[in-house]
Amino acid sequence: MTLDRSLKVKAGAIKARNVLTRAERIAQLQRLDKFNEDEAILGMPKVRVVKVSLKKKKKVKKAEDDKK
Repeated sequence: MTLDRSLKVKAGAIKARNVLTRAERIAQLQRLDKFNEDEAILGMPKVRVVKVSLKKKKKVKKAEDDKK
């Protein structure tokens, strides 16, 4: 089955997700030194997902510069 063109996202991988997989959560907790392998997986602490906002680039006015 194909996906309709109107439903496709041009920048699909750039958008931040608000839910992490278990492996991503464990990796992030290990970076923060909060993961203990001896504890149960079911009681893992929550991990904040950092949302990255991309700034729009300013358009350069070349046409006006060439006329002067």
